[in-house]
Amino acid sequence: GGVCSPEQQNIGITRHFVRTVYCPPKAAMRTTAALGGAYERLHMQRATVLAAASRTPRDHDVGVMPRAPLSTKPHEPLWVFGYGSIVWNVGFEYVSTRTLCARGFRRRFYQGSTDHRGTVEFPGRTVTLEHCDAREVVWGAAYEVSPEHRERVIEYLERREKQYDARIEMDLFDSADEGAEPVIRNAVTYIATPSEYNLNWLGDAGDLAEQIARARGPSGENCEYLYNLAIAMRDIGVEDDHLYNLEAAVRAIRGD
Repeated sequence: GGVCSPEQQNIGITRHFVRTVYCPPKAAMRTTAALGGAYERLHMQRATVLAAASRTPRDHDVGVMPRAPLSTKPHEPLWVFGYGSIVWNVGFEYVSTRTLCARGFRRRFYQGSTDHRGTVEFPGRTVTLEHCDAREVVWGAAYEVSPEHRERVIEYLERREKQYDARIEMDLFDSADEGAEPVIRNAVTYIATPSEYNLNWLGDAGDLAEQIARARGPSGENCEYLYNLAIAMRDIGVEDDHLYNLEAAVRAIRGD
């Protein structure tokens, strides 16, 4: 009934392989493949934990993170998907905005902030998008940037999102229904991952609310970031239990 340690899980996997030795060939192959996948996921989880424990938070310089070329052309509009501070502090010129969702992601406070909402000694936490089941969606605000301002906005975002190691393109939807068709393709957003490039990755933690309640950086208290994001999401009609529960926990700790 308890949670196994990684070592116990490895032992369990080994024993399961022993028990499946005498399965019929096809069933054994399916079982082996499934267990192999489970072992691979376990290995990746342990590698992520070890990497996070061994890295030292620091400010990344602009241009350090690898960026793949964008699939849209310079003469085309650029759509930017905001799911964090951009929603309440856009910072760039845009033509129009829409409340839309991305499929297969969820919002999580897993990225360390050493330059805005925390310090190198005590990082704050900002949101990223975590890959999850394709049936889940994350809502945010999409901004249409004109071709005239496209390059200027990209340069601005590269400075603003310099701590985030992945610039990705995604389809956006105006409905959470699984059969919905994208209304915008190749929208740009920035996310943080456990990549070795990202020295500020923090991941999940049991004291997440306590960290946010205590952290403070050059841009102010970490809790202000959380509160502003929660207000902005409510203003555009977004339901996000994880975000609002975290907000409530931080307010309770601080007595706000």
